[in-house]
Amino acid sequence: QVQLTESGGGSVQPGGSLRLSCSGSGVSYTGNCLGWFRQTPGGEREAIAALYIGSGGRRYADSVKGRFTISRDNDKNTLYLQMDRLLPGDTAVYYCAADWYYRATMCPFHGDVESRVRGQGTQVTVSS
Repeated sequence: QVQLTESGGGSVQPGGSLRLSCSGSGVSYTGNCLGWFRQTPGGEREAIAALYIGSGGRRYADSVKGRFTISRDNDKNTLYLQMDRLLPGDTAVYYCAADWYYRATMCPFHGDVESRVRGQGTQVTVSS
């Protein structure tokens, strides 16, 4: 069974930083993409950062581009999301996931995405 476990969430003031970690067997997943999506209360699940397993390329949602960085440490089998210059609008539950999808599209950056391979989520709250 593929597993992913997030850690590193918490509360931070606007402009601050947090680093999320994701560990487990799913980090060495050999599908299409590995990354992060987030969900606000009552909101959609928004994909925000992806690491494409075949090419090693990275992609970010416009909402986080230039502020968030995705990386993976293969030796530690851990995926990271470095979040800088956090905004109140970044408040959400953050999920580590593999091969999320929306309708027939794999690893999209639109729509209310879903994934059969994801962690339990970690809360990030940005507030003064």
